[in-house]
Amino acid sequence: MASSSSSSNPRNKKHDVFLSFSGEDTRDNFTSHLYSALCQKGIETFIDDQLNQGDEISQSLLDTIEASSISIIIFSEKYASSGWCLDELSKILDCRKVYAQIAIPVFYRVDPSHVRKQIGSFGISFSELEEKFPERMQRWRSALTEAANLSGFDSLVIRNESELIKKVVNDILEKLPKVVPCDSKNELVGVESRVEEIEFLLGAAPLLGIWGIGGIGKTTIARVIFNRISRNFEGSCFLENVREESQKPGGLASLQQKLLSEVLKDVNVIPHIHLNFRRLSRRKVLIVLDDVTCFNQIESLVGSLDRLLPESRILITTRNKQVLRNCHVNQIYEMKGFGDDHALELFNRHAFRQNLVDVDYKELSDKVINYAQGVPLALKILGCYLFERKREVWENAIKKLKNFLHQNILDVLKISYDGLDNDEKNIFLDVACFFKGEDVYLAKKFLEASGFYPEIGISILVDKSLIAINPYNKITMHDLLQELGREIVRQESTNPGNRTRLWHHEDIYEVLAYNRGTEAIEGMCLDMSKVKEIHLNSDTFTKMRKLRFLKFYSSIHKGENKCKVSNFQSPVFAEIRYLHWHGYPLKSLPSNIDPEKLVLLEMPRSNIEELWSGNQHYGKLKRKIINACNTITKSPKPSLIPHLNKLVSLKLCGCKSLKSLPAEMFHLEFLKELDLLGCSKLKRLPEMSSAVNIEEVILNGTAIEELPSSIDCISGLSILDVQNCKKLKSLPSNLCKLTCLRALILNGCSKLQRLPDELGNLEALGYLHAEGTGIREVPSSIVRLNNVRKLDFKGTKGLSLPMTLSLGGALRGLWCLDLTDCGITELPENLGMLSSLINLYLDKNNFGRIPESIIQLSTLLYFRLSHCERLQSLPELPCSLLELDAHHCTALESLSGLFLRDEPYRPCIDLSDNYKMDQNVTRGILQDALQKFKHMATERRKRVEEKVCLWLSLVSSSFNLFIKC
Repeated sequence: MASSSSSSNPRNKKHDVFLSFSGEDTRDNFTSHLYSALCQKGIETFIDDQLNQGDEISQSLLDTIEASSISIIIFSEKYASSGWCLDELSKILDCRKVYAQIAIPVFYRVDPSHVRKQIGSFGISFSELEEKFPERMQRWRSALTEAANLSGFDSLVIRNESELIKKVVNDILEKLPKVVPCDSKNELVGVESRVEEIEFLLGAAPLLGIWGIGGIGKTTIARVIFNRISRNFEGSCFLENVREESQKPGGLASLQQKLLSEVLKDVNVIPHIHLNFRRLSRRKVLIVLDDVTCFNQIESLVGSLDRLLPESRILITTRNKQVLRNCHVNQIYEMKGFGDDHALELFNRHAFRQNLVDVDYKELSDKVINYAQGVPLALKILGCYLFERKREVWENAIKKLKNFLHQNILDVLKISYDGLDNDEKNIFLDVACFFKGEDVYLAKKFLEASGFYPEIGISILVDKSLIAINPYNKITMHDLLQELGREIVRQESTNPGNRTRLWHHEDIYEVLAYNRGTEAIEGMCLDMSKVKEIHLNSDTFTKMRKLRFLKFYSSIHKGENKCKVSNFQSPVFAEIRYLHWHGYPLKSLPSNIDPEKLVLLEMPRSNIEELWSGNQHYGKLKRKIINACNTITKSPKPSLIPHLNKLVSLKLCGCKSLKSLPAEMFHLEFLKELDLLGCSKLKRLPEMSSAVNIEEVILNGTAIEELPSSIDCISGLSILDVQNCKKLKSLPSNLCKLTCLRALILNGCSKLQRLPDELGNLEALGYLHAEGTGIREVPSSIVRLNNVRKLDFKGTKGLSLPMTLSLGGALRGLWCLDLTDCGITELPENLGMLSSLINLYLDKNNFGRIPESIIQLSTLLYFRLSHCERLQSLPELPCSLLELDAHHCTALESLSGLFLRDEPYRPCIDLSDNYKMDQNVTRGILQDALQKFKHMATERRKRVEEKVCLWLSLVSSSFNLFIKC
């Protein structure tokens, strides 16, 4: 009840601590020293500097007690001789009851038992008030007894006065965060969990960096942490806006003076830098350096970081990760955007001045949340911008935001862009306009061919949080940063034809349809599904002499080419590095494409009849030929292969007339990916005579009848996909020498009847997919595949399994085994040796029993065996199960019981359509399971304060049972 009452305190907490003391015997010694120590820690402390006059305590002093979070009662020998002090004590104890105020007694040279019983010299002083205040004595006695029973500090136990004061101050520091209310509630949405994470990291890391884009909330988090823990240090300082302040004349010197004077608590700190840094190194300090842009700023402000005490803590916020590396930061915390719930709450507080969204604006609010992508600054700015505006204004503003970044958001984000050099700015703009979501390797090759330095440039953009590289090596970028880059390009000119990069379909249509291109244009990316047909002139591109990037694509599946042209005048595309043209209308490429510069060529669904008409353009094609055309009839001539030596990925998907590939193609030094998906007339691959560097081969849907026996030459092969190769009859034994193979995909190879005997030699194999094949027997060596995670033989009729898994640690990494609809008549007795199994799918098989060893599968969560119509009984099952599906097992007569895990999750059990089961037995088993559920729920309620809801569903032909507890 006390804690709930505290929230109803009608007065604001103006003071952290109120000191109640007898001025006669402690004002000039212990009390003054304690007051000084509290103030040094930044604890707002009230001390009555006026000598007590009269016996009646003033109302203002009573109000002050009420407006304090903690009261310290300093009991001394003369304390009980003052009615004033005793009235203070009574008020403090009233506030303790009503407002949950903390009261801490300090017994200064007086025995606590004397205070409690009012005896000894303390009692004598107290008894002298009897004649003067007889009506108050009983209340004061009760107050003294109550206060003396509180936990506090005794100077007779802690005799060293400085040590006593230190312990009192530390106790106050520990208690204050629990009672001092948080300010600026709008600022603290979604902050708590992040603060806790950073505080945990700070516990072990003397030097910690908070890194993220502008406006993401770095300063807010740092300020909250500083306010929480600064009192635990001998000196502290929060230096805000270091970047901005250091750019002013004498800015760094001014910041240094501020830091030293606050940390050393010396307003007249002498200008002797080395002496001051030595003084700094001898104190336990907390320093926050906010918005740092370079290591020099840190060095100038605090000197050598390794000279600070181990107990000191330095917190640095920055947009540039390299700054943190340069000063060897122990931990780097990356600030990310809010999730939708916190984003909506923060936006609502600014747009509606409340936590909940106005129902009439819910859909519009969701659009703003999606636009802001969790950036607190954007949410606040847009919330304030839309506050108390009409719905029509909201709709128009949101429409505007799609094309124009709000100026206040742009100003904050552009700070990072302005810190880049010209090379880095160009890389950023290329990514923002053309390469978001694209492969980083491709982007680097393009940027390098454009004359930039992408390795260092992209690294710097990542460090400054302007872009990121995801685990799939794709370039990602926050939507607001993409809009920043595009807005910078838009500001180059009001005329789209005079801008360096074009991506908006309306701008590109205007430039192409009316022939308004200029030499300024370097890149163009058009989604042709968004425009009507454009008839290009033969000289449309002749003015665009700097064109490096051209992408005409369709976001609609099987979309058509909208850019019609009958021929090109030369020179055209002389500077092109990236050329993608969906449905390219001509039969040959422009004659003057410079192969020395070309990085990527994509011509899906084009009319090109062969890749090149001659030798002159093979040169240095560096990246890809993807879906080069649908009607290609000729593979590259062997004599021209050496000119493709920089090729990394060859994709000829859907080339239905392609019948063969030259062996030389496999020996290209940098070729990593060969994709021949849908080349339905390709019957064979050439034999290889030496090592091949390819890592991925896709033969899905080809007419391959067998793989080359020399396939082991592709020693680094990681993925082999031959699914839906309907004519493939066998796999060569040398396939088992591919020690790097991680995925073997055989789905739909209906004529494939066996796997190589030495399949177990594929030590890196993680996934074997053989769904719907003609395989009849699984080789016994399969038990040696200790890294395999999934085995899938679904729909492989008549499959026979090895009857023993006796090899130690057999298939120890297997998570999923799918044997659905395989016609299996018997399962291995030691099935329980699959110690990591999580998913076991045995539906539609012909076995009559499950091995009892299944109880040993302690990690099994999902067990399915529906439509196993010969299954007669179920053994004891592992208690880990979350799902048991045994419906339509028409011969099933009995089960040994349902054994449930210790934690009350929600298992799903389906035993429906099992006609031979005794319903009374089943009911008994289910009731037993229900009792276990109830017991676990009861135990759970004792451990956590939340309601547990458990469900058990049984649906059978004769009855339904649905239980909730």
